[in-house]
Amino acid sequence: MLSCRDFVNNADQLLDRDLRVSTRIAVRIHLLLCRHCRRYVKQLARLIKAIPFMHNKATEEEVRKVMDCIHSHENT
Repeated sequence: MLSCRDFVNNADQLLDRDLRVSTRIAVRIHLLLCRHCRRYVKQLARLIKAIPFMHNKATEEEVRKVMDCIHSHENT
């Protein structure tokens, strides 16, 4: 069984449909069992859809803040 951390590491590949069959099955099983990761993958999909509509390029500081926030949530 995948951990949530393993799921997060594979979520972008899941959305891109770029996973091996065995990993895809493990990810799907994890999604059935974990509501937190279901919410995460929905949010990630929405973010990916929104990216083309963002007009201003993020500054390095903004990118760093977002990445710090993401990494702090991964450790909880």
